[in-house]
Amino acid sequence: MAKENSENPRFICGLHATLHVISGKWKPLILFFLDKGPTRYGELKRSVRGVSDKMLIQQLKELESDGIVQRTDYGEIPLRVDYSLTPFGASLVQAMEPLCGWGEEHEEDIAAAMDRRKTSL
Repeated sequence: MAKENSENPRFICGLHATLHVISGKWKPLILFFLDKGPTRYGELKRSVRGVSDKMLIQQLKELESDGIVQRTDYGEIPLRVDYSLTPFGASLVQAMEPLCGWGEEHEEDIAAAMDRRKTSL
């Protein structure tokens, strides 16, 4: 349970804190692919299909600011940069692993629910 501040609690609970860090359509996928090891920007962009450059850069900057992702600039020309998980980020990915398993186990049910939602709108 999150620590409460009597005037203005920052988070309602631990889930709220976690969602603050991984919120957005792309962050969980970025973390999933970074769990495989240090990854260059272009490889990450190809892995996270559908994300725009602007959004990927923004999400990476936020994850870096939150201490989840580390950006390593090798100071070379042409530019060589890669991204990796910090130990803090690796612990977050480890906590997300059961969600990945649940999604894989229920992928067909989820797809059917999404189809039903489309037809009901």
